[in-house]
Amino acid sequence: MADGNVQPPLATPRRVIFLGPPGAGKGTQAEKLAQLLGLPRISTGDMLREHVARDTEVGRTAAPYLERGELVPDQVLLAMIKERIAQPDASRGYILDGFPRTLPQAEGLERLTAGTADAVVFNMEVPREELLRRLSGRGRDDDKFAAVARRLHEYDERTKLLIDFYHGRVRYHHIDGYRQQDVVAQELKSLVEADQL
Repeated sequence: MADGNVQPPLATPRRVIFLGPPGAGKGTQAEKLAQLLGLPRISTGDMLREHVARDTEVGRTAAPYLERGELVPDQVLLAMIKERIAQPDASRGYILDGFPRTLPQAEGLERLTAGTADAVVFNMEVPREELLRRLSGRGRDDDKFAAVARRLHEYDERTKLLIDFYHGRVRYHHIDGYRQQDVVAQELKSLVEADQL
């Protein structure tokens, strides 16, 4: 299928991984960067909701965890990611939004992509008070203050370990997410261009 917007394959597929706590703006910036690079944005949250809606095996396994607000088991997510990144639109690379969230997920991702992708990690940082303000103002059922505090505590307990895992292993950038969205997007664009991503 001919398409004048299709990008030529890169010599090495690229993985872009967004880390950061809930409310840091990962999804917004991942979508902007995906459009800039012409790469698919892969959101595990979106994928899980789609599987649940389609009543697939993955959806039936994940649904009880999602209903309880718990993390879906690593092996389920890794199997879902493995299937997704094997699709043709991800052959040049992809933007991961919401994955990995735990150290075992990061280690599993490394096993899946060993020798096939060059990763860049953007760690979005926002002060805790601002995260609480942003999340509490979203108006979702799970965003009452106590629920927000639990989500941030879970991030502290699990996801912050990924910072140590990736730091020094890949091209790693701290991003100040406590700025206007377009300012953050411009910094990401500049870093991407500097890295020749």
